Order: sequence, then structure tokens, then C-alpha cells
Amino acid sequence: MNPQAHELWRAPRWALAVLLALLGMLGPFSIDTYLPAFSGIAQALVATPVEMQQTLSAYLLGFAFMSLFHGALSDSFGRRPVVLWGIAMFTVASAGCALAQSIGQLVLFRALQGLSTGAGIVVSRAVIRDMFPPAQAQKVMSQVTIYFGVAPAVAPIVGGWLYVHAGWHSIFWFLTAVGVALWAANYRLLPETLHTDHRQPFNVPHLMRGYWELGSSPRFLLLALASGVPFNGMFLYVLAAPAFLGTHLGLAPTQFFWFFVLTISGIMAGAWLSGRLAGRIAPKRQIRHGFVVMFSISVLNLLANLLLPAHVSWALLPIAIFSFGWALMVPVVTLLVLDLHPERRGMASSLQAFVGSAANGLVAGVVAPLVMHSTAQLATASLLMMGIGLLAWLYLHRRWPDIGRTAGHHG
Repeated sequence: MNPQAHELWRAPRWALAVLLALLGMLGPFSIDTYLPAFSGIAQALVATPVEMQQTLSAYLLGFAFMSLFHGALSDSFGRRPVVLWGIAMFTVASAGCALAQSIGQLVLFRALQGLSTGAGIVVSRAVIRDMFPPAQAQKVMSQVTIYFGVAPAVAPIVGGWLYVHAGWHSIFWFLTAVGVALWAANYRLLPETLHTDHRQPFNVPHLMRGYWELGSSPRFLLLALASGVPFNGMFLYVLAAPAFLGTHLGLAPTQFFWFFVLTISGIMAGAWLSGRLAGRIAPKRQIRHGFVVMFSISVLNLLANLLLPAHVSWALLPIAIFSFGWALMVPVVTLLVLDLHPERRGMASSLQAFVGSAANGLVAGVVAPLVMHSTAQLATASLLMMGIGLLAWLYLHRRWPDIGRTAGHHG
């Protein structure tokens, strides 16, 4: 933690949480805003569905790849420059998307967007831990999770509205404007939170040693799996939304927002409770509660889908409860990841984001298309994703019983 933290930010704590959450929201916003315009863009640029899918894959791959470096760069050059350069590049790439004349150009600028948006998510986590001791950091991380949870729900609504009223280019012009506003806000408000004594030398051997140290640490990998993979138990349904909500549940596109409202309510309630529990119960117990909720509801969801025909009266509820369990435990696991190697917080945040986004990319490209045709298969895949995270946590818990035992020390 930065010894001068209290002098760097004099405004209320929630204001910093809002600024950092807006940084984190860039990623989901740039994924989800243009989804409603998919068919329109395909027609305008004479693109096949497979080529349109590449605009999503290029973004996710760029995001996952560059996530590896944002944090390490911020450990060397400071948090502020990495954030400002990232937003600047995102803004230029968004304008490029708006001006794209062919599907090839759109894929290229989407990849550039992906390469740049991770800076916000990765660096904002490190900033929180630079600024606050563990229990307070957990509260801020929970606030960020709440705001962050709103983005995937609001984005398709904004995108759909813009597409209908102003055409698909307007979506990317909107993202360009968001980039300009965010850059100005961070230029004025974001302090440099990395203490000069904590900077890491920027040279390749030193970086490689750091990646090797973290990447070969079983504790780190298990924590990254425990936080990154269960998210896909819920994300799978978001990716499969057109098939799940439209085909299986027979909802009109205008009714899709009920699914997002319920899921986001689950995330916000879980994150709120996580913040309330910060410093009151051991991190380990809080993570256990989160997994118990996710496991129980995943099993019930699978049984219900095997025994009953899917119906909107009950099919959305399990996903909302699952989201609640996930948001209850994820701020805690994220802090445990950042505190394994305090001197390399940026890099740890980078690698955690890489594991998570690589899993998201796999689910988007491989798992979702395979299972979206049946609600029972969706429920099975969701349970399996959660199971991978649960097994990682149980094994970690058995091997290193001290992890997350006390609220003050995330050793």
C-alpha cells in the first residue's frame, strides 16, 4: 500500500470507486454495445455471420493478450500513464470502427479496442490495493463490482436504441465520445498511486522472472481459476441470450432486459453484502458462502431443466442467484490474488485478467455454440464451469489452509 495514500485522494471513497468502475466498464461496454446491431453491420459491410463473430473474437483475443502486459507496465511506469495511453488508444480505435468501410477494417479496429480496454480493468484493481488496507480495499472492490455489474445490462439497451435511431456507426461514435470523456476525467482526477520506491525495473529478464514466478505458482493459478472460471457459469447465459431467451423461453427482444435486470440485481446484492462483510468474517468463510450458493443453485437449475420444460416463470431466477454467489466471493478472491506478491500487484492483476478473459474467450468461441441449443446442456455447462472453480478452491484450501484465514492478513 502507498504510505501517502490518504494525501492522494481527499474526496469520498465512493467517488474513487465510481472513477475506477467507469474504467472497468469500458471492457464490457465495448463488447455488448454493438451486439444489437450485429445483423445491420453484417448487411452494411456484406459480411457473413462467421466474419461478424471474428469482430468479437478479435476483440477478446486482443483483450486477453494485452491484459498480460498492462499491469506489468503499470508496475514500472506508474498507474496513470498506462491508464491514459490505454483510453487514448481505445478512443482512436472506436473512431476507426465508426469509419470502417469493410469487415476487415472493422475486425482490425476491434482488435485495437481489445488491446487497449484491458488497461482500465487491470490497473484499477492495482490502484485499489495501492490506496487501501485489506478490509477497506474489499469494500471498494465490492463497490466497483456493483457499478461494473451494471455495464453489461445497460450496454445492449444503449446500443439497441442508438442503432434504431441513428444507425450502427453511431454506436462507435458513442464509444469514441465515452473515451474522450473518460480520458479527460482521469487526466484531471486520477492520482499516481504507485509509490516511487515500489516501482519495478522495466527490462525483459526481470519481467520474465516475474511472469514465471507468478505463472508457476500453484497458489496463484488456483486462485485465478477460482475467480475467473465460475463467472462463465453466468456469462454463458449472456452469450447464449438470443437462443436461451428467444428460442427456449419465447421472449421478444424487447423483453430480454428482464434477464439482465435479474442477473445484475444478483451481482449488485452479492457485491453489496461482500462489502458489508469486509473485515467482519474471515475471507475464507466468505468465499465458502459464495461457492455454497453457486453450487446449490447450479444443481437445482440442472434438475429443474431435466425434469420440467423451461419456462420464463422460473428459468431466470437460478442465474440471478448464481450471480449473487459469484459477486459475494469474487472481490475477496481478487484481493487474495493481489496480495500473494505485493511488489508485483499490477502483474498479478494482469495475469488474473488473462486467465479470466482466456476462459471467457473459450466459452464464447467453443462452449456457448455447442450447448446453446438445449437448456439442460446450458445448465450442465454452467455447473461444470462453477465446478472447475470450486475444485480449484477446495484443493487450494486443503494444501494451504492459512489462505484467507484472517480479515487483516491475506497471506
